[in-house]
Amino acid sequence: MNALPRTIEWVGDLPGHVRLIDQTQLPGRLEFRDCRTVEEVWEAIRTLRVRGAPAIGIAAAMGLVVAMQSHADLATYHAKLKQVSDYLRTSRPTAVNLFWAIERMETRAFSPLSAGGEGPGVRGLSRVLLNEALAIEAEDRAMCRAIGQAGAALIGEGHGVLTHCNAGSLATSAYGTALAVMYAAAEQGRRFRVFADETRPLLQGARLTAWELQQAGIDVTLICDSMAAQVMREGRIQLVIVGADRIAANGDTANKIGTYGVAVLAKAHGIPFYVAAPSSTFDLNIADGTQIPIEQRDGREITEGLGKLIAPAGVAVYNPAFDVTPAGLISAVITERGIIRPPFRELLVDFQNRY
Repeated sequence: MNALPRTIEWVGDLPGHVRLIDQTQLPGRLEFRDCRTVEEVWEAIRTLRVRGAPAIGIAAAMGLVVAMQSHADLATYHAKLKQVSDYLRTSRPTAVNLFWAIERMETRAFSPLSAGGEGPGVRGLSRVLLNEALAIEAEDRAMCRAIGQAGAALIGEGHGVLTHCNAGSLATSAYGTALAVMYAAAEQGRRFRVFADETRPLLQGARLTAWELQQAGIDVTLICDSMAAQVMREGRIQLVIVGADRIAANGDTANKIGTYGVAVLAKAHGIPFYVAAPSSTFDLNIADGTQIPIEQRDGREITEGLGKLIAPAGVAVYNPAFDVTPAGLISAVITERGIIRPPFRELLVDFQNRY
């Protein structure tokens, strides 16, 4: 399979900057965007230049470094860090990885031993932050690879796999979550076909997943969202694998809008529905999916698709970016530590306690 370029990376040392693939330009152009200010990182997250729960967590962590590497006043360093952290938290509300990464960075910086062997002063603190951001990136890459290995056996020879939105290399540091399972199965020599939902309204399946799988040499067929039921009824789908932006303590899972409908269709057709996600996507502080905040986005994403007016001017629009799939519709969650099957509540808690 062809190697894809890195979705997001830190360039240089201190001072350095964030370089990311501008996913709003795909598939027409592969362009990279350099972010040298925290405002540029915030804008990249908000406008979906970088997207996918693990990737925006990495972006937020690196955004903190971008902001703090030029802060010279040790007395106000932690106050400034808190201000920047709160600012980055406003970029997108649903994906828990963003908040998890920021909290991890704060914990490391606020530790009495944060400077440690890195030297005193702001230079040492910024070095600590950079090392932690790079660790988050490296750990995500390892977790995604492990998710692929854990779930690869679920894809059999000749299977049809349906996926929704993009949960591949473009959504993570490498490999992806749902797509990592497909990459691992392909590496093990199995032949199968992926059906990618276009994923309205921003077409992440058409623009990103189809492009990514083509680049990797995976057999992929693009379908409209409304075709999923028909493709299932025709017997072309043997399993569904999607990613996740947040998983509640009972197993309810938030993912891109339309995922819930796919899960209902899979249940109706007797097709297993799998969620692939790293442990950083678990949010055991919320009991169920009703407590997951759902991002509401600009209605123009629907009425002005690809820059062209496709609905009457002034029409009312409801545009939630995510929906929640109840745990009862999920066959299993594929994690870096293995496959978790129902009942999810006890197993997710045990997973977090052990790891």
